[in-house]
Amino acid sequence: MRTFLEFEKPVADLQGKVQELRALAEKGDAVAVGDEIAKLEVKAGQALADIYAKLTPWQKTQVARHPDRPHFVDYAKRLITDFTPLAGDRKFGEDQAILAGFGRFRGRPVAVMGQEKGHDTESRLRHNFGMARPEGYRKAVRIMELAERFSLPVIALVDTAGAYPGIDAEERGQAEAIARSTEAALGLGTPNVSVIIGEGGSGGAIAIATANRVLMLEHSIYSVISPEGAASILWRDGSRAQDAATNMKITAQDLFRFNVIDEIIPEPMGGAHREPDAAIDATGQAIEQALAAFEGQSEADIKRQRREKFLAIGRTL
Repeated sequence: MRTFLEFEKPVADLQGKVQELRALAEKGDAVAVGDEIAKLEVKAGQALADIYAKLTPWQKTQVARHPDRPHFVDYAKRLITDFTPLAGDRKFGEDQAILAGFGRFRGRPVAVMGQEKGHDTESRLRHNFGMARPEGYRKAVRIMELAERFSLPVIALVDTAGAYPGIDAEERGQAEAIARSTEAALGLGTPNVSVIIGEGGSGGAIAIATANRVLMLEHSIYSVISPEGAASILWRDGSRAQDAATNMKITAQDLFRFNVIDEIIPEPMGGAHREPDAAIDATGQAIEQALAAFEGQSEADIKRQRREKFLAIGRTL
């Protein structure tokens, strides 16, 4: 069954009526209801379009967190062939919140990494809800170093509420691991492209999102802290998350306007979770175009372009 968000209730009601009519028709307990079903489906589609045409930042946050939204494993399965994951950071252990490895993207050998939140209770616990520990970021550094050694572009798919804040992560140097990963991404001699496919939360996202081209799906979010966390700090009231989401400018549209990101990838009507294959294909096309822009560029040019991009953020608003 489809999961509807609170603000999608008008659509849920209409689609519920459609399902009731179809059930009656299948049992033979109703006269021809084809026309009525068609009218209700058109009405539901229009209601969905109207709702998504004016989403608030908080509603976009809810869409970005939708449980049915495609995750890293879905993108890797559809976009990357011959994907070979690598495990471990060669220092402490394996962290399954960040998945990384090598494969082919539309025939081109690439390194790919990203946070995986999981789709059910078991996988969410295994992947720690996409919140990486230090060994996850050190694994990302290892992958980037290998990619540079073999002159492979790097694709990063970002979807995390933030780095794991537990005591064990702090004991093993969480902040240092995030900084090293960010440094590795900034210093790559090969082109890297990052895509915010859901949540881009804090340093946990920046650690792999720092790239030559930073893309965002239309209803994803990217922020220094979660709306709930910001509300707790600013107003000591987590229930004001909606106000925080609006004031922090966390949507793709706001961040594109501020030149923090380079491109917005359109999502199917009603969000990526309604047509995941279409959303993933659109993301693949955007990644391909971004990588094509660096064909023939030297290592020095790639580094210089990335450096200038990030130094320019905030200079003109």
